[in-house]
Amino acid sequence: MTKDLTVGSPWTVLWKFCLPLFGSVIFQQMYNIADSLIAGIFVGETALAAVGNAYEVTLLFIAVSFGCNIGCSVITAQQFGARQYGEMKTAVYTSLIGSGVLCVILMAAGFAGLDWMLNLIQTPGDVFADCRDYLRIYILSLPFVFGYNVATGIFSALGDSQTPFWFLVGSSLANIGMDVLFVTVFSMGVPGVAWATLICQGISCILALYAVFRKLGQIPAEGPVRKFSLKLLRRIAIVAIPSMLQQSFISVGNIVIQGIINPYGSGVMAGYSAAVKLNNLVTTSFTTIGNGMSNYTAQNIGAANPKRVKQGYWAGLKMVWLLSVPLSVLYLVCGEGLVGLFLDLDAAEAVETGVVFLRTVAPFYMIAATKFISDGVLRGTGKMGRFMFSTFAALLLRVVLASIFSELYGSNGIWLAWPIGWGLGMVLSGMFVLSAVYKCKSAQ
Repeated sequence: MTKDLTVGSPWTVLWKFCLPLFGSVIFQQMYNIADSLIAGIFVGETALAAVGNAYEVTLLFIAVSFGCNIGCSVITAQQFGARQYGEMKTAVYTSLIGSGVLCVILMAAGFAGLDWMLNLIQTPGDVFADCRDYLRIYILSLPFVFGYNVATGIFSALGDSQTPFWFLVGSSLANIGMDVLFVTVFSMGVPGVAWATLICQGISCILALYAVFRKLGQIPAEGPVRKFSLKLLRRIAIVAIPSMLQQSFISVGNIVIQGIINPYGSGVMAGYSAAVKLNNLVTTSFTTIGNGMSNYTAQNIGAANPKRVKQGYWAGLKMVWLLSVPLSVLYLVCGEGLVGLFLDLDAAEAVETGVVFLRTVAPFYMIAATKFISDGVLRGTGKMGRFMFSTFAALLLRVVLASIFSELYGSNGIWLAWPIGWGLGMVLSGMFVLSAVYKCKSAQ
């Protein structure tokens, strides 16, 4: 179903809209967590290190598909809020065509530069082959990754956060089962984990696109609908490219940090891999709720209702603050047990690394949540320059500090860079959004 986010109590509307998004990202992260969990338990510490190392590279590909999601979602939401349904459908078709072309280019670059990327981050020899095998299979899955991300962006733009949630529930549970089947029964090792993910992503993508076209067919539009618009592509690109760059630079930053971590050996790599998956489960949840704020903001900008944007911003902050506190407590109290799910508890160095990471970053989740909600509003209002500046400044600080603290305090010093980077990003994004929500008058 579609949902008009321009009417009703902002607090109630956001809870109903964002909670399924929060649930969706939990199941989305189950893809990655299941890969690492099963690799660590059934194959071993080296396999966990390999999957974790490959994961940082996959984030670079996901960053570009995420930008396609945001660009399509924001422009589609603005058209939906303005009741311009014909242009809204054209924006959807244009997004699918543009993202398809971009996906082909990215696949070619990925295959050509794969070994170079793995060497760049100083991937140890004992995990290099598994990393390469995993990533080759992952690159084959990129059409499904892009298609699914654009489809979920369209659902969100139309105020439907429940349909993607149910797709993810089914595909994530299926992915776990196939991971176990391919690794334990067929003894396929790390490649089996990658094939399981590809198959489940493919099924999710096909079902999601089918549901999108069916939903679009139910929305009336006056006159014929164009299948492509260069003007709309430019508007989509104005939002999508900064989002791609933001996520890409975050991924590049994570890859650089992975390169700082790798010389400490597979034990530290495995511990970091386990802990960062748990950390990403939280931060990606906040990012996804921030995406919901982008759609809420864009619909209300399209409806020329800036006052409602300000109300929604404060409601969104309260929502993520309520969610961040129990998550922080969970990781502080149960960190060792959660990290131990991925590892043999006899792997003392790996377990200690993961626990120290979580205890360093978990107390600051409220700060991270504030930044991500502010970023969502900036994207929805079209203030992409401010959004990019805030993100890049925080990322640059995190990478520089990770390098400096590594020299001063060893591997555990690296983790201090996360909360400091979040703090700078929160201050900048908060300042920018307080200006934006008071000045926005109409769709950009």
